[in-house]
Amino acid sequence: VQLQASGGGLVQPGGSLRLSCAASGSIISINTMAWYRQAPGKERELVAVITSAGSTNYADSLKGRFTISRDNAKNTVYLQMNSLKPEDTAVYYCNADMNVVRGGVNYYNKDYWGQGTLVTVSS
Repeated sequence: VQLQASGGGLVQPGGSLRLSCAASGSIISINTMAWYRQAPGKERELVAVITSAGSTNYADSLKGRFTISRDNAKNTVYLQMNSLKPEDTAVYYCNADMNVVRGGVNYYNKDYWGQGTLVTVSS
């Protein structure tokens, strides 16, 4: 089971990016999915989270600019980022709480991380 993030890159201030993160492998179901970010010299912080039912929650400082969504049929979570600022520069990580099969055994509420995708906001 793995999470593969994509969509990062260099964008000018005020621009937009959409990150994607696809889960693959022996997955029974996915509970919550989330995006975190870690800026240089700072601790990793929660950006947004979405439940299997579609309920969302955001870091207060990002409400109104970032939107998290998911496609359950594709086991994919997205992060639409608008009006980007230089302070949004960070490595963005996806995270998922999943129910999976390993060696024929079901495991519930296992925590997985994607590899991270770099977002750089600069002119």
